[in-house]
Amino acid sequence: MVNPAGKFGPYGGGDTRLRSGGSQTGSDLVRSRVALRVRLKSVTPGDRLPDAGVLAEELGIGEITVRRALEGMCQDGLLDRRRGRAGGTFVAADWDTVVALMHDAEEAALLDSFHLLLECGLVAHGAGEVPEGSLGGLRSLVAEMDLAEDPARLVELETRFHLDLAELLGGAGIREFAADLLGRQCLLLPPPDPAVVRARNRCHADLLTELGRGAMDPAVRAVKEHQRARPS
Repeated sequence: MVNPAGKFGPYGGGDTRLRSGGSQTGSDLVRSRVALRVRLKSVTPGDRLPDAGVLAEELGIGEITVRRALEGMCQDGLLDRRRGRAGGTFVAADWDTVVALMHDAEEAALLDSFHLLLECGLVAHGAGEVPEGSLGGLRSLVAEMDLAEDPARLVELETRFHLDLAELLGGAGIREFAADLLGRQCLLLPPPDPAVVRARNRCHADLLTELGRGAMDPAVRAVKEHQRARPS
């Protein structure tokens, strides 16, 4: 979402690598989207992934690229390839253990900074133009997070919140872009502590309140506070 003040409005700037989101190959895209599926519980360790042709169509990239990416993930231990009638490509049973070996706090921080710029820009551009009635789905996610006890469910709901927020403020294309960023982060950092998610959920609620009022500056502050949120 671009506005006349610049790519991310008056809240942009910073490292040029952030503005590009970092380079990403087709293989990176497959890896990030598989990781996002696991985070969103669309698949769980031991589940079979869709065929390469289906993934290629969903992601808009070549089937050969998808096959190579899946093979690379098998070599890394993230996926298992099984042959025979019941074969296919499966999420490795020890997915979490393997992902923990790939954590990279520095790269994750870079992506997190870019995601912050993206959301600040979207909020700055969209504040005052968001109908109150369109916030119902996001409010439901906030309410569900307040009640959720399972840590994995909390993280899943927070991820869905940010995807749905990107779509509300920027459309389906921006949602796909946000999905790429969030999927890459799933491979670089462990899931946040439940207490941190609950603290950030207060920022979610504040953001929706300010968007409903059409108040741009307080809404942008709520996005920034989300990144700094700590348990009380």
